[in-house]
Amino acid sequence: MTELVLRPLADAFMQVGVYVAVMVALFGWLRWRYGDRVTDGLTNRPRLGPLVGALLGVSPGCGGAIVLMPLYARGKVSFGTVIAALAATMGDSSWVVLAWNPLFALQIHALLFAVGLVTGYVVDALGIDPARAADRRAASPAPVGLAAVGGPDLAGSRRLLGGLPRVPASTAFWGLTTPAFAVSVPVVFQMVDPAALTRSLGGVDPYLALGVLGALTAALIFAAGRGRLADDTLETAQPRSLRQTLRHSAHEASFVTVWVAVAYLGWQVVTTTTGFDGSQLALTGLAGVLVGAGIGLIPGCAVQIVFTGLYVSGGLPLPTLVANAISQDGDALIPLAALRRHSAALATVITTVPAAAVGAALLVLL
Repeated sequence: MTELVLRPLADAFMQVGVYVAVMVALFGWLRWRYGDRVTDGLTNRPRLGPLVGALLGVSPGCGGAIVLMPLYARGKVSFGTVIAALAATMGDSSWVVLAWNPLFALQIHALLFAVGLVTGYVVDALGIDPARAADRRAASPAPVGLAAVGGPDLAGSRRLLGGLPRVPASTAFWGLTTPAFAVSVPVVFQMVDPAALTRSLGGVDPYLALGVLGALTAALIFAAGRGRLADDTLETAQPRSLRQTLRHSAHEASFVTVWVAVAYLGWQVVTTTTGFDGSQLALTGLAGVLVGAGIGLIPGCAVQIVFTGLYVSGGLPLPTLVANAISQDGDALIPLAALRRHSAALATVITTVPAAAVGAALLVLL
């Protein structure tokens, strides 16, 4: 029972959830505290856009890329900046490789940064931007068509953010996240022996206990939010108070944690009952690269986390993983699709091109 159910739940929260929560809260606090001042330098120096986009995108998780989407919808950053962030981001799959091999994670993120940077500048140089004309005509921060897309969503977000059932759950979430982060860092990055830590606490495994409680709390928040990602409108992307920032961050981190837990649980059940661990797959060669890039077209992080897990378990070659890492857009594509549907569709197609090219190049070089 522990290894089949409880351990995957704990891993989902301790290896991914707490880090997503910290990053989302950090970016949320910056948006709340400084607002547009954070992006004034970027707005005044548009040539730096793809560089900043790649830097934000390559940060672990989806928070850095997500923060750019409402800015693009308001005409403050270029389409190349968005593309740079989406190509550079590995989404929440970052936490999987970070927990597995920090040095490898650093290397693959450096490659993603370079690809995102080049792709972003190429897009801007070619003048590709499906929303450019609309942005120039817009006189208010709200983009054309937002009322039709965001009206009900904004009202729904207000209900989600303000609903009483979520207040104690989000408070509990942060009450658990703080000690969980303190335990997770030394355990996940192998700075302490988990068994020794358990013995020092009288037989209580803090990693397992905090992880299971955190995952269950995330599930409660996820259910109260009706399974939606909170950051899908301009309003939720620009919180108006610290309390709202923390509540929204707990919701978004819970959304990711639940899907990671589902992926981990499903994978554990499959490996336990069938003996299949991913190493039996033959996603090699050019076919593997194209499959990896194609799977990256799927929005969100859940499928991508499972795919990255296959690489960690030895089921995928490096070129296939790299193609998927470049192609995937993480959760950042969700708010972009809510704000600019056509831009989101074009963006996810564009990032697939360098994904296939770099993956194919690695086949030749390796």
